[in-house]
Amino acid sequence: MKTKLFLITPPFTQLNTPYPATAYIKGFLNTKGIESVQADLGIEVILKLFSKEGLSDLFQSNKEQPITDNCKRIFALQEEYIKTINSVIAFLQGKNPTLALQICQEDYLPEASRFAQLEELDWAFGTMGTQDKAKHLATLYLEDISDFIVECVDANFGFSRYAERLGRSANSFDELYEALQQEPTYIDNLLFSILKARIETIQPTLFLISVPFPGNLYSAFRSAQWVKEHFPEIKISMGGGFANTELRSLSDARVFEFFDFITLDDGEMPIEELISNIENTDYNSYKRTFLLENGKVVYKNNSTKPDYKQSQVGTPDYSDLLLDKYISVIEIVNPMHRMWSDGRWNKLTMAHGCYWGKCTFCDISLDYIKVYEPVAASLLCDRMEEMIAQTGENGFHYVDEAAPPALMRALALEILRRKLSVTWWTNIRFEKSFSKDLCLLLKASGCIAVSGGLEVASDRLLKLIDKGVTVEQVAKVTRNFTEAGVMVHAYLMYGYPTQTVQETVDSLEMVRQLFEAGVLQSGFWHQFAMTAHSPVGMYPEKFGVVKENETIGTFANNDINYIDNTGIDHDKFSFGLKKSLFNFMHGICFDYELQDWFDFKIPKSKITADFIFNALEAAEDFTIKPTAKIVWLGGKPSVEYYTKSKKGNSWEMITLTFHDKKESFSIQTNKNEGEWLIEILEKIAVSNIKIYSFQEVKTDFETHLEDFELFWYSKPITTLRDFGLLVL
Repeated sequence: MKTKLFLITPPFTQLNTPYPATAYIKGFLNTKGIESVQADLGIEVILKLFSKEGLSDLFQSNKEQPITDNCKRIFALQEEYIKTINSVIAFLQGKNPTLALQICQEDYLPEASRFAQLEELDWAFGTMGTQDKAKHLATLYLEDISDFIVECVDANFGFSRYAERLGRSANSFDELYEALQQEPTYIDNLLFSILKARIETIQPTLFLISVPFPGNLYSAFRSAQWVKEHFPEIKISMGGGFANTELRSLSDARVFEFFDFITLDDGEMPIEELISNIENTDYNSYKRTFLLENGKVVYKNNSTKPDYKQSQVGTPDYSDLLLDKYISVIEIVNPMHRMWSDGRWNKLTMAHGCYWGKCTFCDISLDYIKVYEPVAASLLCDRMEEMIAQTGENGFHYVDEAAPPALMRALALEILRRKLSVTWWTNIRFEKSFSKDLCLLLKASGCIAVSGGLEVASDRLLKLIDKGVTVEQVAKVTRNFTEAGVMVHAYLMYGYPTQTVQETVDSLEMVRQLFEAGVLQSGFWHQFAMTAHSPVGMYPEKFGVVKENETIGTFANNDINYIDNTGIDHDKFSFGLKKSLFNFMHGICFDYELQDWFDFKIPKSKITADFIFNALEAAEDFTIKPTAKIVWLGGKPSVEYYTKSKKGNSWEMITLTFHDKKESFSIQTNKNEGEWLIEILEKIAVSNIKIYSFQEVKTDFETHLEDFELFWYSKPITTLRDFGLLVL
């Protein structure tokens, strides 16, 4: 019997765009001619719940009477919510843009407690358009309804996570197992109704559930439980980020009351082997797969077949997903978080794993970080073109651990050569190779934002983390991106092992200066968490911390509780760090004393007030390597010859006029140099397949003319450098 697969992402991940795991697997299955259907049950449940019919049913079925004044108010206004919900959802789907005008008048939507913060946020939207303000107001309206659901219907509800508490660091399966024995919740029943219709239509033989996060885990088990009960002949497998990081030492047999298989790491080969086992019960070859044998959990990795190379896995396939039904929200006024929640992004990966692979807080012992394999720029562009044709969307989020600078350069050149009009963003390391010109090239190709880990803005701790960067270097790189017009978001960390209070204060001062200098636009503070697969988790003694216990749980094992020898309570810094950052992101309160952000005594910063300013003022090294690539982003000039005379002597001169997207400009030079320049600009134009090195350009010049250095540093070339003559 031929296998047919049904792939799902269970509730809930993002509202604005599908999580890409099932699209990646479907793209791979296409290359093998294996039939599959995928669904994002998160968005499907949300759309069923947040509809006229859904809210009518919700308000009638609330088990608990509202206790708080807030939920009493929402319950009393239920008719207003039922009346407006379909229009608001259509607006957030981009189908009803004129509604923005009504929403912004602020007498259209019913308002509960989430709107209390509006007065504080009015200034934040002062520079934003009507559509953005309306999106934010509509988001608050949905969050009010969510508060009602949590209080009166289902305490575990959340837009981007569901029952997350049950999945986070669940060393024992007991609590989750107990929850699964309870009566299904209101949200569970919505999920089951969608699942029933899908299973009956598709009639799969293998049901694959991708669990990226702890907030998907409960719904994954509920989905598997329902299918086991009603369609026991269907085999069920779990994979995804949660399994890969948390379930590597799984031993609780009860898990296999719900699942037949759990696969780890890259899914392509394990799934192909599962299909062979289902089609032939004597096959008995598995790749990184947990299953139950004789009542015991066993891990089988006896397949001799190698994993597929990234060039072989196919183009992610988003068909079957309801791409026009996702909803864009603006939850908090943070530029980078807004990109995660607003707009539809096609997801791609430049390189599997991380080319650096050394950061001591990171899961560098696991394949998703450890196995580094880049994809050729030409193949990435082929995939982009395929996905644009399939989805009608030209926005791309490259979901790399850290995109390699050389590959980003190659990708940008290929995008420009093919004349693709795309928008893209990705995660990077703040490498010194991100020069001013490379950032300009990335911007020209459609790169609008980068996010990267500054982590702890302290050179001692960056060295301990093995980040491979310094604060000064980060400042210069963020400046280069900012000046090119690319937004920069920094991941910030506090509470790293051995971090002192002084270092936390100094780190905040560094961040304050980076924002004040205008080289950072967005950031977010995360508290350090020790994970089992990171160097800190594997060798805690090297980092001055002690694990609270060495017990390996029977279910999930990743987050580790530990005792830091410093004895510092890092939690207490959380509010002050986040509050200060919120203000810095809006360009205010730079003159506040750092002490003003905390309600407990902190030491004065030891960082000089002009540290970042001086780092940015430091002279750059302008020497150009012979191997550097020279690229011209501009067009062909119009040419005008004229004669210049002085004291009886005359020279033939040339004026070249260029038309940049924003403005036109001219340069003058002598006839011979000008004609060579016209010729070389055509050779080094970004549309050409061949890319010339600095040495090749120099050699070309010297076959016709003399003194290349004098010409290269002359005014005409300096002007061209300002308008798209790049040295990479």
